[in-house]
Amino acid sequence: MKELMDQMGTKHLFEYTPKRIISLVPSQTELLYDLGLEDSLVGITKFCIHPYHLKATKTIVGGTKKIKIDKIKALNPDIIICNKEENTKEIVEELSSVCPVWVTDVLTIEDNLKMIDDFGLLFNKRTEARKWIDKTHFAWEDFKKNIADKPIKKAAYFIWANPYMVAGNTTFINELLHLNHFNNIYENKDSRYPEVELRKIRLEGDPDYVFLSSEPFPFKDEHAFEIGRATHHAKTVFVDGEMFSWYGSRLVKAFDYFKKLHEKIA
Repeated sequence: MKELMDQMGTKHLFEYTPKRIISLVPSQTELLYDLGLEDSLVGITKFCIHPYHLKATKTIVGGTKKIKIDKIKALNPDIIICNKEENTKEIVEELSSVCPVWVTDVLTIEDNLKMIDDFGLLFNKRTEARKWIDKTHFAWEDFKKNIADKPIKKAAYFIWANPYMVAGNTTFINELLHLNHFNNIYENKDSRYPEVELRKIRLEGDPDYVFLSSEPFPFKDEHAFEIGRATHHAKTVFVDGEMFSWYGSRLVKAFDYFKKLHEKIA
């Protein structure tokens, strides 16, 4: 019997290592694959696109906010992996009647490392988890040296249009903005992903950079022009949303991406 606690503080008892896993979080699906658990993954979401071939070999059980409960039950899972931000409390409660639901909560890089360590214990992949933790630490320390002499600039990170929405505080995106020496002008908003008015952007922080994320909204040039007119002097940059919002093993690739991003905007 093994007792483990997830990042929401929920204790779980396991008589054996879970062998049939459903993941409802794209970045965590990628991490499970990188930990060597492809054969144990039986169900994923339609947004689980890395590695791409999983969409052809695993059962799609819906999205992150809308699930197909009958498909999930038919897969007879031992465990379902969810996330506080990606999946709703209602989904977690509904799935709890099927099998144990492990919920992660990742706001910082330390949280990310804890999640990887937890998965190593949970799925008996301690050696593989330690490798990814070490890779992350190495890339993190290397990036901090690379960024050390970069000045701190103000930024706004847009995730949606019509209405315009941005990343606020207590988000993983905000953590990575700070790591990149960008002060998020919207981090003092009450909402994690607040709606904003472009006409107020200069009054609310007057950013040096505006980042338009590649997900979840497909920003186009017309959005960049509209936002650019509102800011007057800010540099508008299209960025890879996966690198700013995906945790797990993706973070190792993100540090290299950030280096190239700084070269691009210099």
